[in-house]
Amino acid sequence: MADTPTPSEAKTGASTLSPTGKILRCFSGAFISGSLAILIYRLMLSIALTFANKPVTSDNTAVINLSSAVRTLVVGTVALGAGVFGLAGLGLFLLGIQLTLQRLFRKSETPSES
Repeated sequence: MADTPTPSEAKTGASTLSPTGKILRCFSGAFISGSLAILIYRLMLSIALTFANKPVTSDNTAVINLSSAVRTLVVGTVALGAGVFGLAGLGLFLLGIQLTLQRLFRKSETPSES
């Protein structure tokens, strides 16, 4: 119980990260998420190709309909995972660009003295 940080310690721990550290975390997270999206997308293509090469051989329409539904569900679920990781990677990349631009423009601004 003594090892858990208090809410004030958790807030100060997160805010002590430098702006450069935040930018690097955005870009590294985008790289990891994008890599996972590409890997999952390739897995989805492999699954779809395997399903296409092994058709269901049955005369029962219920079996054919059920197997078609299951195959669609499997490929759709994997595609959804690839899309989620892809969008998360894109969002993190754009956030990193936004933080970089904010940092550059804040440094170039000079405070005007009245």
